[in-house]
Formats: sequence, structure tokens, C-alpha cells
Amino acid sequence: MRRRRLVRVPASSANLGPGFDTFAAALAIHMELEVVETPGSFAVETELPIARDRRNLAVRGFERLHPADGFTFRIRSEIPLCGGLGTSAAAYVAGLVAADHLFELDADLLPIATELEGHPDNVAASLLGGFVVCLEGRAHRFDPPAGLEAVLVTPHEAVRTKLAREALPAEVPMFDAVHNVGAGALLMLGLATGDLDLVARGLSDRLHQDRRAHLFPRSAEIVRDARGLGALGATISGAGPSVLVWCRYESTGAAVEALRERADGWADVRRVPFEPAGADVREI
Repeated sequence: MRRRRLVRVPASSANLGPGFDTFAAALAIHMELEVVETPGSFAVETELPIARDRRNLAVRGFERLHPADGFTFRIRSEIPLCGGLGTSAAAYVAGLVAADHLFELDADLLPIATELEGHPDNVAASLLGGFVVCLEGRAHRFDPPAGLEAVLVTPHEAVRTKLAREALPAEVPMFDAVHNVGAGALLMLGLATGDLDLVARGLSDRLHQDRRAHLFPRSAEIVRDARGLGALGATISGAGPSVLVWCRYESTGAAVEALRERADGWADVRRVPFEPAGADVREI
């Protein structure tokens, strides 16, 4: 009997405002990777506009642990390919989890995924689910609090991560760094205790969002106006241009309607819960 595994991995949103390269959350939109043993052949089957050879990120993740010869990789995904939603992290994690499960390796996947991705926040959220705080190679995870929901605004026009990185200075004013330390502490305290007022106060950033705003001005406007639309606040997802709009559950519906009106013609808007479950694999 041919071996088969199906891996389901959530998208992720990194930074979460003040937590540049250290905070992230898993989101309830997913990619699926089906790996099927096909002796004598290798193939990547997908309708997505991605590599169908060994350059494919899921295959690269798999081959970090075991050669992909003799396997077919079938990939489906509802995660936008561009937009700062951890697409590459999800793909690496999916390939790693598939190989680890198929060959019963019991590998420590987080440092391997971090090496492949280049930073730990997105891969940690996709691997573990929930909210994560990453520091010095370790990820600390906790569940999303009750009553907190999200709306995702995904622009049709992408922004290259390289440009977003280049927009940031090598040094920042001490005042801005201190602000982010305080905001990050409030955000994590609010999430850990379920105090959504603290969450709202902790979404503020002075390190990266304003410095990148010229790359996605309409996304930046939504971040600035989010509270006026009935939300707790909003953050640029990763390097952008997607916007994660944070809401109390009773206000989410009204926020969705207001955001759809604002985003008409240039972005998609969807209600996306925070995802407590990380990468999941099953034998089929």
C-alpha cells in the first residue's frame, strides 16, 4: 500500500503592530499538502501559479529531512500568495511536517523551519497555532482569547517583501523603541488575560508601519481609521500590504460591511478567526 499524508497548515500574520519580527498569530485560512508515495516518479500537482519542480517551497521543506524522489506533492491553498500572510512559511512547515510524519523522524521542526524561512515568527505560528512570541530561537505559544475576532483586508496589488525591508532604517530613535516595548507588553498582557481594552491600546507601532506606509497608502489609511470603523484597531500583516483588523465579536459584522465599502475595487475583505490549531497531519 502506498503511503499518503495530508498536512493542513494555517496562514499567519506577523508583527501584530509593536512586535516586529517577534509576535505572530495563526489565522483560520489554510493550505493543504497531500504527499503520495509514487515509486519511480516525482511530481508537484497544483493549480496555483507556483513552482512545480524541486524549487517548490513545500518540496524544499520536505527535502530538508528526506529526498523527495518517489513522491507526488498535491498542493491546494486558500492563502493569498502575496500580502504578508506567511505563504512561504506555511509551505515550508507543510513539507517538513509531511516528511517528519512519513519517516517517523521526531525532528525539532521549529529551528529547521526558521532556517528555511529566515525568521521564526510566521513559521512558529503556522506550526504551533494560536499566538506566539519568538525570541532567541524559541517560541512561546498561547491560545487566542474569547471574544476576539479578525477581519482581513487583502489588496489586489502586492508589495515585494524586499522593498518593505529596504524601507526600514538600520537604527531607530530611542523614543520609538521604548514606545514599542510598552505597546508590546500591553498587547501580550491583554491577549493573555482576555482584556480587549488592553489589546486595543497595545496595537500601536512606531518602528515599521509608518515607515512603510508609502508602499501601501490605502492599507495605511485603514490602520489609521480602524477604530472609527468600530474595530479595536488594525495592524499591517507582516511586510504588507494586507491589514489585520482586530474586533470584538459583536462588532465584527459591522466592521466587515464598513471595510468592504472602503476596499471596494482594490482589496478583498473577509472575516478570518484567529486559529488555535497549528499544523495538522493525518494518514490517508
